Amino acid sequence: MNAKRYLRLLGVQLKASGLLALQYRADFLAEGLTSLAWTFTALAPLFVVFNARPSIEGWTFQESLLVVGWFTLLQGVLEGAISPSLTGMVEHIRKGTLDFVLLKPADAQFLVSTQRFLPWRAVNVLSGVGLFVYAFVSLGRWPSLPGVFASLVLLGTSMLILYSMWILVVSAAFFVVKVDNLTYLFTSIFDAARWPSSVFRGSLAWVFTFIIPLALMTTFPALALLGRLPWTWLVGAVVGSVAFAAMARWVWLMSIRHYTSASS
Repeated sequence: MNAKRYLRLLGVQLKASGLLALQYRADFLAEGLTSLAWTFTALAPLFVVFNARPSIEGWTFQESLLVVGWFTLLQGVLEGAISPSLTGMVEHIRKGTLDFVLLKPADAQFLVSTQRFLPWRAVNVLSGVGLFVYAFVSLGRWPSLPGVFASLVLLGTSMLILYSMWILVVSAAFFVVKVDNLTYLFTSIFDAARWPSSVFRGSLAWVFTFIIPLALMTTFPALALLGRLPWTWLVGAVVGSVAFAAMARWVWLMSIRHYTSASS
């Protein structure tokens, strides 16, 4: 794969999405304000829970804000960069237009993953960073440099897992075509990532750690910023995310081999 060529192609796709969004500036501002409102709405359950107790499962209100911050940041990545493109791929399969993508001289997974971005979702990313700053100001201290480095590594692994999970979901469209319910189900499950993983017990704790690794996406980075994450967990997160991405790539290639055009 020519990395320089694909980076240039990604730049073209980002520029096209930005120009398309700015074409309707009122919508751009309205969507940005809506994203900001939803961010503050997501904090409501946290205020309700911590109004009755000082901490839950070892997490104070300020520490839990870090988990919500990571959830808000990843929600921006999911809804701004991952979901729009991959949801569009399902439409390509339904309409039989995926053939035009497969015939282009570039990797099909890259093309369908970068065909559309929603720039106003950057508000969620900035809101997440704002929650980190507020939480640490309230705690009266700042994260260490190793903690920041570990959290940045975990940001990469979280995005890789989130993207791989969506590849697995949309790959089902090659076999059942209609996967709307699966995407809605995944979005609903992802909402659980706004809570520290220690609040879940029994089978839910196991599922959210190993099957749908929500704990790795939001709780692990928060623990890294607080300086509580063991390095063995960090190494495990990197190895696990790479293995997850490799599995998603294998499923994608297998699904492509079984694809038959809807127009044929």
